[in-house]
Amino acid sequence: MSALTGKIVAITGASSGIGAATARLLAHRGAAVVLGARREDRLRTLADEIREAGGTALTVPTDVTDRADLEGLVGAAVQQFGRLDVLIGNAGISRIGPVEDLDVDGWSAMIDVNVRGVLHGLAAALPVFRRQGHGDFVTVVSTAGLKIVPTMAVYAATKNAVRTLMEGLRQESTDGVIRTTSISPGYVNTELDSSIEDPEARRRARAEMERMGLPPEAVARAIAFAIEQPRDVEIGDITIRPTIQG
Repeated sequence: MSALTGKIVAITGASSGIGAATARLLAHRGAAVVLGARREDRLRTLADEIREAGGTALTVPTDVTDRADLEGLVGAAVQQFGRLDVLIGNAGISRIGPVEDLDVDGWSAMIDVNVRGVLHGLAAALPVFRRQGHGDFVTVVSTAGLKIVPTMAVYAATKNAVRTLMEGLRQESTDGVIRTTSISPGYVNTELDSSIEDPEARRRARAEMERMGLPPEAVARAIAFAIEQPRDVEIGDITIRPTIQG
C-alpha cells in the first residue's frame, strides 16, 4: 500500500499539464482525486481515464476566480468522501511582457487566477481542515519568483505573493494541523504558454518548453513526495527544474 492510499485530494487546474499529471499519479497510488478546472470536457475525459485504470475520480467544474466555485470543489469532496485531506492549488496563467507595456488587464487576470484563486482555496478548505484536525495545502508557484528576469516581473510577483502567503500560513499553523508546501517548477512542457497573448513572447516560451521543459510527471512526483510524508514532517519548499536551465 502507498502512503497515499485512501487520501482525498482536490486539484485545481486539473484539466491539463501538471494538474492532470498529478491527478493520474495520485490516483495510481491510491488517492481519490477531485478534479477542478474550467474545461469540463477535459475533466470528464481525465476522470474516465483514471476510472478505467481502477482509480477514483470526481469532477467539479471550477473557475478559481469565483470563490463559490472553490467552495463547491471542497464541498463536493466532503460530501462524496466525508473529508478532504489535500488541496493542490495548481491553476495559473502567465502574461509575459515588459512592465512598460502597461498590460493592466493582463496583470489583473494574473492576480485574479494566481493569487486570488489561491486565497479562495484557502478560504474554502481551512475551516474543513481545522474541523478535521488535519489538512495539506500544496501550491504550485514558479522559479520565476526565485530568479527575476525581464518581461516576467508581474508574473513573478504573483507567484512570490503566494510563496509569502504559504510561509505566513505555515508560521500561523505550528500546531500540526495544517501543512503547507510550495512547489517551484522551472520550465515544464505544459500549455501555460497558451495564456500568453503576445505572439512573439508565446513563440519564445513554447520554444524553451520544447527545448528543455520537464514532463509534467516530474512535478507530479515532487507533489506526491510532499504529501506522502508522515504528519510530523512538513516539506515547505521544493524547487524542481531542468538540469540545463540557467
